[in-house]
Amino acid sequence: MHIPKIITEHIAQYCDKLNTYPRIRSMYEACYLSTLKTALELCEDNTYFVLTGDIPAMWLRDSAAQITHYVPLSHDGEVSKIIEGVIRRQLMYIQIDPYANAFNRIPDRNGHTEDIPTNNPWVFERKYEVDSLCYPIRILYLYWKHSGNTEIIKQELEATVKTILTVWKNEQHHYEKSLYSFSRPNGTVQDRLSDKPLAYTGMTWSGFRPSDDCCSFGYLTASNMFAAVVLGYMAEMLNDVCKNKSLSDECIVLKSEIDRGIKEFAVCNHKKHGEIYACETDGLGNYSLFDDANIPSLLSIPYIGYESRDCEIYKNTRKFILSCDNPYYYEGSAAEGIGSPHTPTGYIWHLSLIMQALTSDNASEIRSILNTLSSTNDNTNHMHESFCADNPSLYTRPWFTWPDSLFAELVENCIDNEII
Repeated sequence: MHIPKIITEHIAQYCDKLNTYPRIRSMYEACYLSTLKTALELCEDNTYFVLTGDIPAMWLRDSAAQITHYVPLSHDGEVSKIIEGVIRRQLMYIQIDPYANAFNRIPDRNGHTEDIPTNNPWVFERKYEVDSLCYPIRILYLYWKHSGNTEIIKQELEATVKTILTVWKNEQHHYEKSLYSFSRPNGTVQDRLSDKPLAYTGMTWSGFRPSDDCCSFGYLTASNMFAAVVLGYMAEMLNDVCKNKSLSDECIVLKSEIDRGIKEFAVCNHKKHGEIYACETDGLGNYSLFDDANIPSLLSIPYIGYESRDCEIYKNTRKFILSCDNPYYYEGSAAEGIGSPHTPTGYIWHLSLIMQALTSDNASEIRSILNTLSSTNDNTNHMHESFCADNPSLYTRPWFTWPDSLFAELVENCIDNEII
C-alpha cells in the first residue's frame, strides 16, 4: 500500500517529539501505519476493504476505528480517497444487511456458513450489534468536519439513515416488531441469543456486545449512548447538508427516547460507588454490573461524546469498573486493567488500557498506562487483543490493527497536551 506523503510527514513531526521516549516512538510509528500497511485492500469499485487483522473479514465497527486516526489529515486528496473509500463500502454493506456485523470482500459465502438463518453471500457474520451501525456514521461525521467534503453525505446519507432508523425503532420493541433471529449450531454459550423478557424503555435492543459476545439483557447501555450521539450527528448532517428537516427531526425524536431510557432504566445504586451506569438492563429491574473491554464501553463514555468525564455518574461508574468490584478487572504481576468474558480469565485488553488513558485527566495515570502498554506487547511494537496480566508474552490476536490505531491516537493526544 502506497503511503501518502502527508502521512509520512505527519509521523515524522510526532516522532521528533518522542526522541526521549525511543520505545514509544518505535511503537507509535509502527501502530500509526499498521492499517495502511497490513489491512487496506483497494476494490474494483474504488472502495476499500479493511481486514480486521487475523480474521479475513471487514467489521463495520473495527474498520471505522482502524482509520479514525487518519481523518485529521483528510483535507489531503490521497487520504480523503482512502477514508471515503472505506465509508462508501461500509454504507454499501449496511444496505445489504443492517443486522450483520462483519462482511466479505466479495460475495463468496466465506464466514460462518452454519449460522441460522443462512447468511447473505456478502455476510461473514450476522451478530446484530447496535454499535455496528454507529461507527460508520461517526467516521462519516468526523470526515465531513475535517475535510468539508459533502458529496458522500448528499449521495448516501438519507438512504442509510432510513435503514438505521427502521432497525433501531423496530428494536425498541424487539419481541413485537423485530424479524431478527440468530442461531449457531455447536456454538459457545457466548453465541447464544438471549430470550429473556424485556420491557419497553425507549432504548434499542442489541443481540450482542462489541466483543461479539451475546448480551445477558437486551439493552446495552454504552451502545445506546453511542446511538444517541450518532443520532445527533445524523440530524446535523441531514439538516445542514441534505436540508431534510423531516428526517432530521425523526433522528432527534429517537435520540430523545433513547436518552430518556438510559436515564430512567440504566442507572442503578451501588452500595459502595453510589449511582452508576449498569452495563446492561432489561427494563424490568435486572442489571449486569460490569464493563467489557471493547468499545463502546462505559469507560469510553467521554470518548464517544455522550457525557463529560466530570459527570458525577460517570465518575462513580469509572471508579467501579476500575476496581475489583468489576468482575472483569484483573490485577497481575505485570499489569492491571479491564478484561472481558470474550477472552481468558486474567487477560487484560490493550483497548481498555488505551481507553482508560484517553478518558483520564490525570497525567501520572496516563504516563503509567503508556509504560504498561510499552512493556506488555512482547516487544512486537504492536498492540494485541488481550494479554496475561502475569505474563504478557501470552496474548490473543497478534494482528489486530484497531488497538494499534487507538494507540497512535493516544500518543498524539499525549504530545498535544504536553503529557509526554
